[in-house]
Amino acid sequence: MSANPLLADHRLPPFSKIENQHIEPAIRSLIEQSNSELEAQLASLGSDISWQSLVEPLESRGDRLAKAWSPVSHMHSVVNNDELREAYQACIGQLTEYSTALGQNAELYQAYQQLADSPTYKDMTTAQQATIEHALRDFKLAGVSLPDAAKARFGEIKSRLSELSTQFSNNVMDANQAWYYHTEDEAELLGLPKMQLDIAKQTAAAKELNGYVVTLDIPSYLAVMQYAENRQLRETMYRAYVSRASENTVRLDEQAGPWDNSPLIAETLALRHELAELLGFSNYAELSIAKKMAKETQEVVDFLRELAIKSRAVAESDLQELKGFAAEQGLEQELQAWDLNFYSEKLKQEKYDISDELLRPYFPAPHVIQGMFDIVSKLFAIEVKEESNNELWHQDVKFYRIEKDGEVLAYFYLDLYAREKKRGGAWMDECRVRRKDNNDIQLPVAYLVCNFTAPLADKPALLSHDEVTTLFHEFGHGLHHMLTSIDVAAVSGINGVPWDAVELPSQFLENWCWQAESIAMISSHHESGESLPKDLLDKLLSAKNFQAGLQMLRQIEFALFDFILHKDYQAQSPQDPQQVLDAVRKEVALIIPPSFNKFQNGFSHIFAGGYAAGYYSYKWAEVLSADAFSYFEEQGIFSEQAGQWFLETILSRGGSEDIADLYKRFRGRGPSSEALLRHNGMA
Repeated sequence: MSANPLLADHRLPPFSKIENQHIEPAIRSLIEQSNSELEAQLASLGSDISWQSLVEPLESRGDRLAKAWSPVSHMHSVVNNDELREAYQACIGQLTEYSTALGQNAELYQAYQQLADSPTYKDMTTAQQATIEHALRDFKLAGVSLPDAAKARFGEIKSRLSELSTQFSNNVMDANQAWYYHTEDEAELLGLPKMQLDIAKQTAAAKELNGYVVTLDIPSYLAVMQYAENRQLRETMYRAYVSRASENTVRLDEQAGPWDNSPLIAETLALRHELAELLGFSNYAELSIAKKMAKETQEVVDFLRELAIKSRAVAESDLQELKGFAAEQGLEQELQAWDLNFYSEKLKQEKYDISDELLRPYFPAPHVIQGMFDIVSKLFAIEVKEESNNELWHQDVKFYRIEKDGEVLAYFYLDLYAREKKRGGAWMDECRVRRKDNNDIQLPVAYLVCNFTAPLADKPALLSHDEVTTLFHEFGHGLHHMLTSIDVAAVSGINGVPWDAVELPSQFLENWCWQAESIAMISSHHESGESLPKDLLDKLLSAKNFQAGLQMLRQIEFALFDFILHKDYQAQSPQDPQQVLDAVRKEVALIIPPSFNKFQNGFSHIFAGGYAAGYYSYKWAEVLSADAFSYFEEQGIFSEQAGQWFLETILSRGGSEDIADLYKRFRGRGPSSEALLRHNGMA
């Protein structure tokens, strides 16, 4: 067992040495070891409990287990295979059982309470006090005070929910990759830009097919929906995409796939509601916001509805314009879901003489990345440098370090491109968390993952401006994790930050994708080296709020559906999620998708991520991020003073203080929604 790489304390994960057969034995061994050490620790505590005797050993054990599980969980997302899935699934139940038992350990809870009540508590650091407060709250939310039978049921539910979440994610990935469209006739793809045609040809060759292949991976799917003149192809692609992981999912042979997420959704909702009731909450939405900035469920609903009201007039104008334009373009039938992106892109080109494909040549990925590093260097006085690392999970991955005044602060991996066996979307995740380990500081390490169009053989990856914004968003999350100055793991980086505030740094950094001065730093034509010319820059900025009303309502639709689905759940007569979604759309949406659209079956954020009854966090945090950026608009977008102040009050503090207090310290007042509406052209 000593040869198992997951059991050694590596500075960074040894990806090339981790084999699937290592995973379950390592996790089982570490859990057994941790349980044995906890038992001995509790037996030796006595009456004089201190931070050193109680919290430090627990943090150390948690870090040891996290360092073993982190690369496994990560590989499960980015280089998935059947054997890895099996090993991952074998561990999920054990890990959930372990964390549930820890949270329900009454003796441990009493020790924390004793420490909170002790005279030494007032002399502790802010981070230590926050850790203890959060722990006491989390013990209660883990059911520490429940009767034994209810505790056991709580554990069963948590374990099953973990299984359902994993299966949901796997179903979406499998359904996504089980379908593609193949043609040898280039005329079928009329309208697609040359770069997209080249990628479709490269994809076909990789599958040993002649001609062209377009897939349901977002870069390929969006290219068809935005540019393909072939309306039948757009409808075919749309139907395949929106029916993923539903009873309507089809494979290439037209047989139904075995990946229907509908029963998983029903069971998930029932179990979440039961879990909430066990803890004394009326519904899962109440349980969800117990750890968030929002204090009442009605506060969230009112926030979303108010935003919908403020957006509606602009959205109605957006839609009227689009319908009129489509009719002018010769669309004789009613505008359908598979027409929206196509005519939106054409309208955008006509109004602003701008398109994603016109901009792509100016955003080669290597230059965008370096420009982004230069921007954060100006803002936060840091340097980002690439570093060699032979322990990577794929040849496309890059590895970097962050320095300040010659001192290394953090490291991160960058995995940018879509490929088979990689989960869709974009995210940041922890690899290592900053913490004090004896007298040493363990530096934070992040995974930054996107799914962009990959480079072609003879040219670099050329990013759309949306992809540039996504990259900045995820790097904002990464900076929150990596620039922390907190040495206590539980409140270091993004840990301990309320979920409805965790999007603040990510959405905040997106603003530099829309400023003339910073666009000059991230743009460089891949052939000429020319920065984005002023005429294109002006058009890009003019088009910033194109259909902002419709986009705002779309996000509110998702957030309200998620929240009401959990808030109004009735155990005796659960409402079909489709009915809930239909009702929300009737209330706030202007565009109603066709009945075969099963959006909820692929809504991984809430059924396989951390956003259950929390998707509203994007809009909630957008108020904070827009208001925070308005400070830079006042001081100068590269103001060193403003950057250092944001770093000092927000980025570096992690979850060590109440985010509302931190924000007031940064801004000198509470947040205002005025900047959000202004930035979206709705003021």
